[in-house]
Amino acid sequence: MNNSTVSRPTRVAQEIRKTIAQLLVQEVKDPRFEKVSITDCKISKDLSIANLKFALMGHNEADPEVTETLAALQKAQGFFRTEVGKRLNLRIVPQIRFHYDNVPEHAQHIEELINKALNS
Repeated sequence: MNNSTVSRPTRVAQEIRKTIAQLLVQEVKDPRFEKVSITDCKISKDLSIANLKFALMGHNEADPEVTETLAALQKAQGFFRTEVGKRLNLRIVPQIRFHYDNVPEHAQHIEELINKALNS
């Protein structure tokens, strides 16, 4: 995709998603983050709020691990915001907000239903 055709908020959101994913893998030593996958990042038009969606591999929304991981991510928001500011050199560093992404769960459920229908 050509950068000139992508809006600035979209480019910034992509960079924030990539940066936080790298931080989770390389910098953060919290074991609760080992199975976290950043699935999406949407940023407000004024670049003040970045909403990041995460999935927790092997877990669904009802699992207590999801709640614990969300709480840990929220507690670390300041760290993530500081690192995003340093690494991306933004004039205004957006607030970082985390949300659980249940789309992978639904996709897996739908896939199971399709397979069941095909095999019956």
